[in-house]
Amino acid sequence: MTQVASPAPVQSRLGAMVRAARGARPLTSLSGDQLAMGLSGLCLVHCLATTIFFASVASVGGVFLDNHLFHEIGLIIAIGFALITLVSGVLSHGYMMPFAVGSFGLGMMAGALSRPHDGSEVLATMIGVAVVALGHDLNRRARH
Repeated sequence: MTQVASPAPVQSRLGAMVRAARGARPLTSLSGDQLAMGLSGLCLVHCLATTIFFASVASVGGVFLDNHLFHEIGLIIAIGFALITLVSGVLSHGYMMPFAVGSFGLGMMAGALSRPHDGSEVLATMIGVAVVALGHDLNRRARH
């Protein structure tokens, strides 16, 4: 006689998720690199969501997309996080690669601000944000 499905794998996965949630750290104990990677993820969500929104509501796009102030402030915040976390990483572990990768990504993000609003600036920004997040992840791994 064969068994169709056993509830044990489901229970063990659920138990693993509960144990992982119990072991999760509060937001205040996250490192600067982890916070910066989270903000990078939020930036990607923002880029995708606004692109989809403005593509579906094209008549509204001109009002908001011409205002660079929001994106310039976001870039300043990203540069601030990078200076704090990536420079302190170089000082603590001595590896320049995370700083170089993060700086390259910031350069891509800054360059994206000068692109025309034809979709290419969103792509350049998203690639830059991903590269910055990679730099923060490399920095976090080098610290351990």
